[in-house]
Amino acid sequence: MRQLPETDRDAIRIAQDPRFTRWLEQITATGGCSHPVHLSGSTTTLDGATGEILHHYDTRTEPGERLLVRCRNRRATVCPPCSRLHASDTFHLVRAGLIGGKNVPSSVRDRPRLFVTLTAPSFGPVHRAGDRYRPRRDGNSCEHGRPLGCGAAHSLDASIVGQPLCADCYDYTGHVLWHAHAGKLWDRFVIDVRRRLASSVGLVQSRFAQHARLSFARVAEYQKRAAVHVHAVVRLDGPNGPDDAPPAWGTTELLTDAVHSSARRVLVRTRYTPAVGELALRWGAQIDARPLRADGEGPDDDAVAAYVAKYVTKGASETGAGIDHRVTTWDDINTAPVSAHVRTLMRTCWHLGDLPEYAPLRLRDWTHTLGYRGHILTKSRAYSTTYAALRAERAHHAGHVDIPDTVADRHWRYMGSGHTPGAALLAAGVAEDVAANREIAREEISSGPEKVIT
Repeated sequence: MRQLPETDRDAIRIAQDPRFTRWLEQITATGGCSHPVHLSGSTTTLDGATGEILHHYDTRTEPGERLLVRCRNRRATVCPPCSRLHASDTFHLVRAGLIGGKNVPSSVRDRPRLFVTLTAPSFGPVHRAGDRYRPRRDGNSCEHGRPLGCGAAHSLDASIVGQPLCADCYDYTGHVLWHAHAGKLWDRFVIDVRRRLASSVGLVQSRFAQHARLSFARVAEYQKRAAVHVHAVVRLDGPNGPDDAPPAWGTTELLTDAVHSSARRVLVRTRYTPAVGELALRWGAQIDARPLRADGEGPDDDAVAAYVAKYVTKGASETGAGIDHRVTTWDDINTAPVSAHVRTLMRTCWHLGDLPEYAPLRLRDWTHTLGYRGHILTKSRAYSTTYAALRAERAHHAGHVDIPDTVADRHWRYMGSGHTPGAALLAAGVAEDVAANREIAREEISSGPEKVIT
């Protein structure tokens, strides 16, 4: 035994435990979560009228006197099993807003719908994938004597793609501050789209909500240059949301024009500082708004939902645009496993976070994401269902339902998280089995109904 690796010795110890079967049931219930949360406590279900105890559960009967629950981390780099579940929930959330389901009527498929992409502006020339550089008419070098183009043809996965041609010319301050204000820029964009739609049909802007409603779900994605851009599904409904058809003037063409006009028009001004001045932050020049049509002309609804779900599970470290945990010291930045470009962005974020004018932005708290703060996925209230509703539906399917007219007395406390080396090995096996079963089920669904043999 002593000659075996620690992981193997620990796995054998767990397998020999008299309560191994129950332990394996807990691991299976979490889907093989990589970092489960350990809870200790009890739940007592009482009859609301008589006070009679209907059910009592206590972790003192569990292995280690603990209950394991999912960590629910969306990042695939942190917990692959939970990230797959989160991606699945995101797929159904976005898909329901496109074609209906989950208490959303199927008629939403016939509404004006767009798949919108908004990018960050240019902060300086960077290495690009694809064709070789073509010489510029206004000269081939910057003021620092470095070439304004690259003579090499880079592949998409080349590490140099997205890196500045001249780090001294690159606007790192503007890049970080744009990230810090990207959420506000999106909010103003949505407000301006509503105003554009109202103005284009002669409505008073304040009365737009009485005639139509703009619903959306959007996801943020880091590009190779470590700048965030936004993908969004935008839908036009009637005033009551998905249950209400939009007015006759609410067409896809009108919505497309409003999106393009607002994306070019809206801006956010930063707070003035003596060190930086005042910046006017806008969306980039590359704006795309593709109609989603029920007749099949345009991007496929399921493909759009899968595209959004894929990026929700990506952490900053997986995209090469930061790290997945917060930094607390300057040395954390110097030792972070990132490119020189990203490290400079992190240092810029740290420096700007020391300016009192930028204190509300909490830049040092968000140095690990290069100043970008907020959720990766956000949606309007009336777009579709919610993550909470999807989790409740899954719990109901598993038989975890609240009994009517009862009172639950719960007492729980946090005891830790994670696995021992052997437990992690066994959990990884459970996660692989769950993933394989999902793939088999997906293949069976995609292959169509089986022939019935009589």
